[in-house]
Amino acid sequence: MSLQRILFVDDEPNVLRAYDRSLRKFAGGWHLSFETDPLNAWNRIQNESFDTVVSDVRMPGLTGLELLKLVKNDAKVHDLPVIIVTGEADKGLKQQALDMDAADLLNKPVQLEDLVARVRNALRIKGYADQLKESNELLERRVAERTLELEASRVDILWRLWKAAEFRDEETGNHVLRVGSYSRVLARALGKDADFCDTLFLAAPLHDIGKIGVSDAVLLKPGKLNEEEWAEMQTHCEKGVAILSDQARSNFLAAECVDSSIGRAVACRATNPVIEMATVIAATHHEKWDGNGYPNGLSGMDIPLAGRIVAIADVYDALRSRRCYKEPFSRERSLSILREGSGSHFDPNVVDAFFDSFPEIVAIENGLTDDAQEEPIPPCESSTVAGAFSGGCLQTTEISTEMGSTES
Repeated sequence: MSLQRILFVDDEPNVLRAYDRSLRKFAGGWHLSFETDPLNAWNRIQNESFDTVVSDVRMPGLTGLELLKLVKNDAKVHDLPVIIVTGEADKGLKQQALDMDAADLLNKPVQLEDLVARVRNALRIKGYADQLKESNELLERRVAERTLELEASRVDILWRLWKAAEFRDEETGNHVLRVGSYSRVLARALGKDADFCDTLFLAAPLHDIGKIGVSDAVLLKPGKLNEEEWAEMQTHCEKGVAILSDQARSNFLAAECVDSSIGRAVACRATNPVIEMATVIAATHHEKWDGNGYPNGLSGMDIPLAGRIVAIADVYDALRSRRCYKEPFSRERSLSILREGSGSHFDPNVVDAFFDSFPEIVAIENGLTDDAQEEPIPPCESSTVAGAFSGGCLQTTEISTEMGSTES
Protein backbone atom coordinates (compact mmCIF):
# COMPACT_ATOMS: atom_id res chain seq x y z
CA MET A 1 0.00 0.00 0.00
CA SER A 2 1.43 3.42 -0.96
CA LEU A 3 2.05 6.04 1.70
CA GLN A 4 -0.35 8.97 1.97
CA ARG A 5 1.55 12.17 1.26
CA ILE A 6 1.01 15.28 3.42
CA LEU A 7 2.57 18.68 2.74
CA PHE A 8 3.06 21.13 5.64
CA VAL A 9 3.55 24.80 4.74
CA ASP A 10 4.77 27.40 7.26
CA ASP A 11 7.31 30.19 6.98
CA GLU A 12 8.71 29.33 10.43
CA PRO A 13 11.13 26.35 10.31
CA ASN A 14 10.67 25.71 14.04
CA VAL A 15 6.97 25.05 13.51
CA LEU A 16 7.71 22.55 10.74
CA ARG A 17 10.29 20.78 12.91
CA ALA A 18 7.70 20.53 15.68
CA TYR A 19 5.22 18.96 13.24
CA ASP A 20 7.87 16.47 12.16
CA ARG A 21 8.81 15.45 15.73
CA SER A 22 5.21 15.18 16.92
CA LEU A 23 3.86 13.17 14.01
CA ARG A 24 6.56 10.55 13.65
CA LYS A 25 4.85 8.09 16.01
CA PHE A 26 1.46 8.62 14.28
CA ALA A 27 2.71 8.61 10.73
CA GLY A 28 3.39 4.96 9.98
CA GLY A 29 1.36 5.23 6.78
CA TRP A 30 2.20 8.85 6.04
CA HIS A 31 4.94 10.50 4.02
CA LEU A 32 5.59 14.00 5.42
CA SER A 33 6.91 16.90 3.33
CA PHE A 34 7.71 20.42 4.52
CA GLU A 35 7.98 23.83 2.85
CA THR A 36 8.83 27.24 4.32
CA ASP A 37 8.20 29.04 1.01
CA PRO A 38 4.50 28.99 -0.02
CA LEU A 39 5.41 29.68 -3.66
CA ASN A 40 7.62 26.59 -3.68
CA ALA A 41 4.77 24.73 -2.00
CA TRP A 42 2.39 25.71 -4.82
CA ASN A 43 4.93 24.56 -7.41
CA ARG A 44 5.22 21.18 -5.66
CA ILE A 45 1.44 20.84 -5.42
CA GLN A 46 1.23 21.30 -9.19
CA ASN A 47 4.00 18.84 -9.99
CA GLU A 48 3.80 16.21 -7.24
CA SER A 49 1.02 14.10 -5.82
CA PHE A 50 -0.20 15.02 -2.33
CA ASP A 51 -3.19 13.78 -0.37
CA THR A 52 -3.54 16.70 2.07
CA VAL A 53 -1.98 20.12 2.68
CA VAL A 54 -1.66 21.78 6.12
CA SER A 55 -0.88 25.49 5.70
CA ASP A 56 -0.39 28.45 8.00
CA VAL A 57 -2.57 31.41 7.05
CA ARG A 58 -0.12 34.30 7.57
CA MET A 59 2.99 33.95 5.38
CA PRO A 60 5.03 36.42 3.29
CA GLY A 61 4.83 36.21 -0.49
CA LEU A 62 1.70 34.07 -0.56
CA THR A 63 -0.79 33.73 2.27
CA GLY A 64 -2.48 30.48 3.20
CA LEU A 65 -5.78 31.75 1.81
CA GLU A 66 -4.11 32.69 -1.47
CA LEU A 67 -2.58 29.22 -1.64
CA LEU A 68 -6.02 27.74 -0.93
CA LYS A 69 -7.53 29.83 -3.74
CA LEU A 70 -4.88 28.61 -6.20
CA VAL A 71 -5.63 25.01 -5.30
CA LYS A 72 -9.41 25.35 -5.62
CA ASN A 73 -9.16 27.19 -8.95
CA ASP A 74 -6.91 24.56 -10.53
CA ALA A 75 -8.89 21.75 -12.20
CA LYS A 76 -6.03 19.32 -11.74
CA VAL A 77 -5.78 19.63 -7.93
CA HIS A 78 -9.02 21.32 -6.88
CA ASP A 79 -10.11 18.27 -4.86
CA LEU A 80 -6.94 18.35 -2.70
CA PRO A 81 -7.97 18.97 0.96
CA VAL A 82 -6.30 22.04 2.51
CA ILE A 83 -6.30 22.51 6.30
CA ILE A 84 -5.76 26.14 7.35
CA VAL A 85 -3.96 26.94 10.63
CA THR A 86 -5.08 30.23 12.24
CA GLY A 87 -4.93 32.07 15.54
CA GLU A 88 -7.86 32.26 17.96
CA ALA A 89 -8.40 35.93 17.09
CA ASP A 90 -8.64 35.32 13.34
CA LYS A 91 -12.42 34.83 13.28
CA GLY A 92 -12.84 36.69 9.99
CA LEU A 93 -10.08 34.65 8.36
CA LYS A 94 -11.65 31.42 9.62
CA GLN A 95 -14.98 32.22 8.01
CA GLN A 96 -13.24 33.28 4.82
CA ALA A 97 -11.29 30.00 4.73
CA LEU A 98 -14.46 27.95 5.14
CA ASP A 99 -16.19 29.99 2.43
CA MET A 100 -13.25 29.15 0.14
CA ASP A 101 -13.79 25.43 0.74
CA ALA A 102 -11.01 24.73 3.21
CA ALA A 103 -11.21 21.11 4.37
CA ASP A 104 -10.77 22.07 8.04
CA LEU A 105 -9.34 24.65 10.48
CA LEU A 106 -6.74 24.32 13.23
CA ASN A 107 -6.24 26.83 16.03
CA LYS A 108 -2.82 27.90 17.29
CA PRO A 109 -1.21 26.61 19.35
CA VAL A 110 -1.88 23.35 17.53
CA GLN A 111 -2.68 20.39 19.77
CA LEU A 112 -1.23 17.10 18.60
CA GLU A 113 -4.49 15.19 19.00
CA ASP A 114 -6.40 17.82 17.00
CA LEU A 115 -3.77 17.81 14.28
CA VAL A 116 -3.84 14.03 13.89
CA ALA A 117 -7.66 13.90 13.91
CA ARG A 118 -8.02 16.69 11.32
CA VAL A 119 -5.36 15.20 9.06
CA ARG A 120 -6.95 11.74 9.20
CA ASN A 121 -10.34 13.23 8.39
CA ALA A 122 -8.87 15.15 5.43
CA LEU A 123 -7.19 11.99 4.17
CA ARG A 124 -10.52 10.15 4.31
CA ILE A 125 -12.12 12.96 2.30
CA LYS A 126 -9.32 12.71 -0.28
CA GLY A 127 -9.74 8.93 -0.41
CA TYR A 128 -13.47 9.26 -1.09
CA ALA A 129 -12.78 11.91 -3.75
CA ASP A 130 -10.21 9.66 -5.44
CA GLN A 131 -12.62 6.73 -5.44
CA LEU A 132 -15.36 8.89 -6.92
CA LYS A 133 -12.96 10.21 -9.56
CA GLU A 134 -11.90 6.68 -10.50
CA SER A 135 -15.53 5.58 -10.71
CA ASN A 136 -16.41 8.56 -12.89
CA GLU A 137 -13.44 7.92 -15.17
CA LEU A 138 -14.44 4.27 -15.49
CA LEU A 139 -18.02 5.29 -16.26
CA GLU A 140 -16.82 7.82 -18.84
CA ARG A 141 -14.67 5.16 -20.52
CA ARG A 142 -17.59 2.75 -20.65
CA VAL A 143 -19.90 5.45 -22.00
CA ALA A 144 -17.28 6.37 -24.62
CA GLU A 145 -16.91 2.72 -25.62
CA ARG A 146 -20.67 2.30 -25.82
CA THR A 147 -20.98 5.52 -27.81
CA LEU A 148 -18.43 4.21 -30.30
CA GLU A 149 -20.38 0.96 -30.56
CA LEU A 150 -23.62 2.85 -31.15
CA GLU A 151 -21.95 5.11 -33.71
CA ALA A 152 -20.55 2.07 -35.52
CA SER A 153 -24.01 0.48 -35.44
CA ARG A 154 -25.57 3.65 -36.83
CA VAL A 155 -23.07 3.82 -39.68
CA ASP A 156 -23.65 0.12 -40.38
CA ILE A 157 -27.40 0.70 -40.62
CA LEU A 158 -26.83 3.68 -42.91
CA TRP A 159 -24.60 1.56 -45.10
CA ARG A 160 -27.32 -1.04 -45.40
CA LEU A 161 -29.78 1.67 -46.40
CA TRP A 162 -27.35 2.80 -49.09
CA LYS A 163 -27.05 -0.78 -50.30
CA ALA A 164 -30.83 -1.17 -50.36
CA ALA A 165 -31.08 1.78 -52.72
CA GLU A 166 -28.34 0.40 -54.95
CA PHE A 167 -30.19 -2.87 -55.53
CA ARG A 168 -32.80 -0.81 -57.39
CA ASP A 169 -30.25 0.98 -59.54
CA GLU A 170 -27.03 0.32 -61.40
CA GLU A 171 -25.13 2.72 -59.21
CA THR A 172 -22.40 1.16 -57.06
CA GLY A 173 -21.63 1.53 -53.39
CA ASN A 174 -18.68 3.66 -54.39
CA HIS A 175 -21.05 6.15 -56.00
CA VAL A 176 -22.75 6.93 -52.71
CA LEU A 177 -19.42 6.99 -50.87
CA ARG A 178 -17.98 9.39 -53.43
CA VAL A 179 -21.02 11.66 -53.18
CA GLY A 180 -20.68 11.69 -49.38
CA SER A 181 -16.94 12.34 -49.55
CA TYR A 182 -17.23 15.08 -52.19
CA SER A 183 -19.97 16.73 -50.14
CA ARG A 184 -17.83 16.80 -47.01
CA VAL A 185 -14.95 18.38 -48.94
CA LEU A 186 -17.26 21.08 -50.32
CA ALA A 187 -18.75 21.79 -46.88
CA ARG A 188 -15.27 22.27 -45.45
CA ALA A 189 -14.32 24.56 -48.32
CA LEU A 190 -17.43 26.62 -47.54
CA GLY A 191 -16.31 27.04 -43.93
CA LYS A 192 -18.79 24.74 -42.22
CA ASP A 193 -17.89 23.24 -38.84
CA ALA A 194 -16.80 19.63 -38.26
CA ASP A 195 -20.22 18.51 -37.01
CA PHE A 196 -21.96 19.74 -40.17
CA CYS A 197 -19.29 18.23 -42.43
CA ASP A 198 -19.35 14.82 -40.76
CA THR A 199 -23.14 14.71 -40.64
CA LEU A 200 -23.27 15.61 -44.33
CA PHE A 201 -20.78 12.84 -45.12
CA LEU A 202 -23.13 10.28 -43.57
CA ALA A 203 -26.37 11.82 -44.84
CA ALA A 204 -25.47 12.56 -48.47
CA PRO A 205 -25.32 8.90 -49.60
CA LEU A 206 -29.04 8.61 -48.82
CA HIS A 207 -29.97 11.29 -51.36
CA ASP A 208 -31.58 8.80 -53.76
CA ILE A 209 -33.08 6.39 -51.21
CA GLY A 210 -36.51 7.17 -52.71
CA LYS A 211 -35.55 5.27 -55.87
CA ILE A 212 -36.57 2.17 -53.94
CA GLY A 213 -40.13 3.23 -54.76
CA VAL A 214 -39.55 3.78 -58.51
CA SER A 215 -40.44 0.91 -60.85
CA ASP A 216 -37.66 -1.08 -62.52
CA ALA A 217 -39.15 -0.28 -65.92
CA VAL A 218 -38.42 3.39 -65.33
CA LEU A 219 -35.31 3.16 -63.19
CA LEU A 220 -33.41 0.77 -65.45
CA LYS A 221 -34.73 1.88 -68.82
CA PRO A 222 -31.82 2.16 -71.27
CA GLY A 223 -33.64 4.58 -73.56
CA LYS A 224 -35.16 8.03 -73.22
CA LEU A 225 -37.98 8.39 -70.70
CA ASN A 226 -41.36 9.54 -71.91
CA GLU A 227 -43.30 12.22 -70.07
CA GLU A 228 -45.15 9.78 -67.83
CA GLU A 229 -41.96 7.90 -66.94
CA TRP A 230 -40.11 11.13 -66.22
CA ALA A 231 -42.92 12.17 -63.86
CA GLU A 232 -42.56 8.87 -62.00
CA MET A 233 -38.78 9.28 -61.77
CA GLN A 234 -39.25 12.68 -60.15
CA THR A 235 -41.32 11.15 -57.36
CA HIS A 236 -38.20 9.59 -55.84
CA CYS A 237 -37.57 12.83 -53.93
CA GLU A 238 -40.92 12.72 -52.16
CA LYS A 239 -40.58 8.97 -51.61
CA GLY A 240 -37.17 9.53 -50.06
CA VAL A 241 -38.67 12.05 -47.67
CA ALA A 242 -41.41 9.58 -46.77
CA ILE A 243 -38.82 6.91 -45.99
CA LEU A 244 -36.56 9.17 -43.93
CA SER A 245 -39.03 11.45 -42.17
CA ASP A 246 -40.73 10.87 -38.83
CA GLN A 247 -44.07 10.05 -40.45
CA ALA A 248 -43.42 6.29 -40.41
CA ARG A 249 -42.47 6.53 -36.74
CA SER A 250 -45.68 8.43 -35.99
CA ASN A 251 -47.74 5.79 -37.78
CA PHE A 252 -46.01 3.10 -35.74
CA LEU A 253 -46.93 4.82 -32.49
CA ALA A 254 -50.49 5.35 -33.69
CA ALA A 255 -50.79 1.58 -34.15
CA GLU A 256 -50.85 1.26 -30.32
CA CYS A 257 -47.47 -0.43 -30.14
CA VAL A 258 -46.15 1.82 -27.38
CA ASP A 259 -46.73 -0.84 -24.73
CA SER A 260 -44.10 -3.09 -26.29
CA SER A 261 -40.38 -2.66 -25.64
CA ILE A 262 -39.85 -1.78 -29.29
CA GLY A 263 -42.66 0.74 -29.19
CA ARG A 264 -41.20 2.41 -26.11
CA ALA A 265 -37.81 2.55 -27.79
CA VAL A 266 -39.32 4.24 -30.84
CA ALA A 267 -41.29 6.65 -28.66
CA CYS A 268 -38.18 7.63 -26.71
CA ARG A 269 -35.85 7.84 -29.69
CA ALA A 270 -33.76 10.98 -29.71
CA THR A 271 -33.57 13.13 -32.81
CA ASN A 272 -31.04 11.75 -35.29
CA PRO A 273 -29.18 14.61 -37.00
CA VAL A 274 -27.98 12.38 -39.85
CA ILE A 275 -31.50 11.26 -40.75
CA GLU A 276 -32.79 14.83 -40.39
CA MET A 277 -30.17 16.11 -42.83
CA ALA A 278 -30.71 13.15 -45.16
CA THR A 279 -34.41 14.01 -45.28
CA VAL A 280 -33.59 17.58 -46.31
CA ILE A 281 -31.16 16.33 -48.95
CA ALA A 282 -33.62 13.82 -50.39
CA ALA A 283 -36.18 16.62 -50.72
CA THR A 284 -33.92 19.28 -52.24
CA HIS A 285 -30.96 17.84 -54.15
CA HIS A 286 -32.83 18.20 -57.46
CA GLU A 287 -33.83 21.81 -56.87
CA LYS A 288 -32.01 24.33 -59.07
CA TRP A 289 -30.54 27.70 -58.26
CA ASP A 290 -32.79 29.40 -60.85
CA GLY A 291 -35.97 27.73 -59.56
CA ASN A 292 -36.42 25.30 -62.44
CA GLY A 293 -35.76 22.15 -60.44
CA TYR A 294 -38.08 19.72 -58.68
CA PRO A 295 -40.08 18.76 -56.67
CA ASN A 296 -40.96 22.22 -55.28
CA GLY A 297 -39.28 24.71 -57.61
CA LEU A 298 -37.16 26.24 -54.84
CA SER A 299 -34.54 28.77 -55.87
CA GLY A 300 -31.43 30.48 -54.54
CA MET A 301 -30.88 30.53 -50.81
CA ASP A 302 -34.30 28.97 -50.21
CA ILE A 303 -32.63 25.67 -51.11
CA PRO A 304 -30.90 24.34 -47.96
CA LEU A 305 -27.11 24.30 -48.18
CA ALA A 306 -26.92 20.52 -47.80
CA GLY A 307 -29.14 20.12 -50.86
CA ARG A 308 -27.10 22.64 -52.87
CA ILE A 309 -23.87 20.83 -52.02
CA VAL A 310 -25.14 17.33 -52.79
CA ALA A 311 -26.62 18.56 -56.08
CA ILE A 312 -23.20 19.29 -57.56
CA ALA A 313 -21.51 16.28 -55.92
CA ASP A 314 -24.17 13.95 -57.35
CA VAL A 315 -24.11 15.46 -60.84
CA TYR A 316 -20.32 15.38 -61.08
CA ASP A 317 -20.19 11.73 -60.06
CA ALA A 318 -23.03 10.85 -62.43
CA LEU A 319 -21.19 12.54 -65.29
CA ARG A 320 -18.01 10.63 -64.47
CA SER A 321 -19.74 7.24 -64.09
CA ARG A 322 -21.04 4.65 -66.54
CA ARG A 323 -24.81 4.26 -66.58
CA CYS A 324 -27.18 2.09 -68.59
CA TYR A 325 -27.88 5.09 -70.82
CA LYS A 326 -24.36 6.57 -71.19
CA GLU A 327 -20.61 6.11 -70.98
CA PRO A 328 -18.52 8.07 -68.43
CA PHE A 329 -17.50 11.59 -69.35
CA SER A 330 -13.95 12.91 -69.13
CA ARG A 331 -13.03 15.23 -66.27
CA GLU A 332 -12.60 18.11 -68.69
CA ARG A 333 -16.04 17.64 -70.15
CA SER A 334 -17.64 17.14 -66.72
CA LEU A 335 -16.06 20.32 -65.35
CA SER A 336 -17.21 22.26 -68.40
CA ILE A 337 -20.79 21.13 -67.76
CA LEU A 338 -20.61 22.12 -64.10
CA ARG A 339 -19.24 25.55 -64.94
CA GLU A 340 -21.98 25.97 -67.53
CA GLY A 341 -24.55 25.30 -64.81
CA SER A 342 -23.17 27.82 -62.31
CA GLY A 343 -25.84 30.37 -61.48
CA SER A 344 -28.61 28.44 -63.20
CA HIS A 345 -28.48 24.83 -62.06
CA PHE A 346 -26.00 25.25 -59.19
CA ASP A 347 -25.20 27.73 -56.43
CA PRO A 348 -22.22 29.71 -57.83
CA ASN A 349 -20.48 29.67 -54.44
CA VAL A 350 -20.67 25.88 -54.28
CA VAL A 351 -19.35 25.63 -57.84
CA ASP A 352 -16.41 27.86 -56.89
CA ALA A 353 -15.76 25.69 -53.83
CA PHE A 354 -15.81 22.61 -56.06
CA PHE A 355 -13.18 24.03 -58.40
CA ASP A 356 -11.06 25.30 -55.50
CA SER A 357 -11.17 21.82 -53.94
CA PHE A 358 -10.75 19.87 -57.15
CA PRO A 359 -7.41 18.23 -56.19
CA GLU A 360 -9.18 16.68 -53.19
CA ILE A 361 -12.10 15.64 -55.39
CA VAL A 362 -9.71 13.88 -57.78
CA ALA A 363 -7.95 12.11 -54.91
CA ILE A 364 -11.28 10.79 -53.63
CA GLU A 365 -12.36 9.77 -57.12
CA ASN A 366 -9.13 7.86 -57.70
CA GLY A 367 -9.39 6.16 -54.32
CA LEU A 368 -13.01 5.07 -54.74
CA THR A 369 -13.14 3.89 -58.33
CA ASP A 370 -15.78 1.44 -59.53
CA ASP A 371 -14.81 -2.14 -60.33
CA ALA A 372 -15.31 -1.68 -64.05
CA GLN A 373 -12.55 0.15 -65.93
CA GLU A 374 -13.97 3.40 -67.25
CA GLU A 375 -12.76 4.95 -70.50
CA PRO A 376 -13.79 8.64 -70.60
CA ILE A 377 -15.32 9.78 -73.88
CA PRO A 378 -13.53 12.72 -75.60
CA PRO A 379 -14.32 16.29 -74.52
CA CYS A 380 -17.28 17.92 -76.20
CA GLU A 381 -16.40 20.78 -78.56
CA SER A 382 -19.85 22.29 -78.99
CA SER A 383 -22.80 23.35 -76.85
CA THR A 384 -24.59 20.09 -77.55
CA VAL A 385 -23.85 16.63 -76.27
CA ALA A 386 -24.44 14.83 -79.53
CA GLY A 387 -26.83 12.40 -77.94
CA ALA A 388 -24.45 11.15 -75.25
CA PHE A 389 -27.45 10.84 -72.96
CA SER A 390 -29.59 8.97 -75.41
CA GLY A 391 -31.31 7.06 -72.62
CA GLY A 392 -32.15 7.37 -68.95
CA CYS A 393 -33.81 10.65 -68.11
CA LEU A 394 -32.57 12.86 -70.95
CA GLN A 395 -35.28 14.80 -72.72
CA THR A 396 -33.09 16.93 -75.07
CA THR A 397 -29.42 17.02 -76.06
CA GLU A 398 -28.60 20.50 -74.77
CA ILE A 399 -25.96 20.67 -72.03
CA SER A 400 -28.36 22.29 -69.57
CA THR A 401 -30.78 19.41 -70.05
CA GLU A 402 -27.93 16.95 -69.93
CA MET A 403 -27.22 17.90 -66.34
CA GLY A 404 -30.85 17.36 -65.50
CA SER A 405 -30.63 13.85 -66.84
CA THR A 406 -27.56 12.85 -64.88
CA GLU A 407 -29.01 13.90 -61.55
CA SER A 408 -32.19 11.89 -61.72
